[in-house]
Amino acid sequence: MEGFGGVTLHSSGYRNGEEFKGKDVLVVGCGNSGMEIGLDLCNHGARASIVVRGPFHVVTRGMVHLGMQMLKYVKMKYVDSIVASMASFYYRDLPKYGIHRPALQGPFTHKSTTGKTPVIDVGTVDRIRSGQIQVVPGIERVLKGTNEVEFADGTTRRFHAILFATGYRSSANSWLEDFSYIFNGEGMPKNEMPNHWKGEHGIYCAGYSMMGINGISKDAAAISEDIISQIMKN
Repeated sequence: MEGFGGVTLHSSGYRNGEEFKGKDVLVVGCGNSGMEIGLDLCNHGARASIVVRGPFHVVTRGMVHLGMQMLKYVKMKYVDSIVASMASFYYRDLPKYGIHRPALQGPFTHKSTTGKTPVIDVGTVDRIRSGQIQVVPGIERVLKGTNEVEFADGTTRRFHAILFATGYRSSANSWLEDFSYIFNGEGMPKNEMPNHWKGEHGIYCAGYSMMGINGISKDAAAISEDIISQIMKN
């Protein structure tokens, strides 16, 4: 971040929190990577703060597993209702810490429509509840030449480092020769859903449906059926 006087680092370059022991670290990004990095920093003695700018779902591994099993037999809207109700009860106190869940969509529908994966809590929430990890609003600006960050609520705080856990971009178009058979210039499928998995000249892709493991499974099934169909034609 331009003008910041401390250390800036993307999550791809993060190894562990040992080097940040005893330091104030701001984590930008509240997805799974950001939450896990916040927990790791805390475990290594750093004072971590996580930027939360909008609503997102928080679930346990058990809730995700239950939902994935149910999706094999039950419509997504019903699975969403059950899992969201469980999460709402289990994490009912999160709003007071500045974490809110999407009001209109359950975790699986939200994933399929926005591509935003629910946060699987591996212990970060307990640290937030205990005050060991702070939740802060979006960044307004960095006071140039200093270690001070101003937030959307007008408050300012000093940090030794800012870690960006803001996701990754597809690079398939940079290493796949003749990527235009299946991907666009951004490395994403050029065909829209539900035919995103099929390209030209026998090229397929799986896992780009923004529906997680369930989406990969559906892509794999569609691809195998298409391959069988092509073989039968010949």
